[in-house]
Amino acid sequence: MSIIPEPARVILIDKPIGWTSFQAVKKVKYELKCKKIGHAGTLDPLATGLLIMCTGKMTKSIEEIQAQPKEYTGTFVLGETTPSFDLETETDAKYPTEHITPELLQETLKQFMGEIQQTPPLFSAVKIDGQRAYDIARKGGTAEIKSKVITIYEFELTRIELPQVDFRVKCGKGTYIRSLARDYGIALNSGAYLTNLRRTKIGDYCVENATHPKSVQDKIVL
Repeated sequence: MSIIPEPARVILIDKPIGWTSFQAVKKVKYELKCKKIGHAGTLDPLATGLLIMCTGKMTKSIEEIQAQPKEYTGTFVLGETTPSFDLETETDAKYPTEHITPELLQETLKQFMGEIQQTPPLFSAVKIDGQRAYDIARKGGTAEIKSKVITIYEFELTRIELPQVDFRVKCGKGTYIRSLARDYGIALNSGAYLTNLRRTKIGDYCVENATHPKSVQDKIVL
């Protein structure tokens, strides 16, 4: 008896807030009854937006998709920091913001264009001696994480209402927007952390064409 090959698909999911990328993959796998599935780039539980999944032979394209530029929108809060650089942890320090003007905000953006050095957050999936960094962090530990070169293609502020600023950024593989928030705050001689993040694009794939994990059956024609 011949074996029917599993359909090769690229599936665009709009990941809800609070879901891990693993939970989203598990749900789509269950809904579509597929055996071979993977995703092209993790989103943090507190982030929403485009999560690309591949099934069947299309899983061979995951690395190619991951390598494409990604676009995000979101919000930074200035004048405060958190250990996780986002809302996962409580505020741990406050900094002055009186000196921050719209002109300074725009001028400081220029430091983050092109190839820059960035250190991933300790609250991340980076492996340190075989352990995930977030496991070390959540146990109260510390560890040294090496910086790496990442690429920022576009970085703009779309709303300035201090202490909040909204942004849009187009970046290369391996960029941590939480680290971008931290570094932007430091460059402003203040502090900053991420309060909202949405991935809108990966290459030519757009979140407008994506669907909720629970509704994936309605979008797939078998």
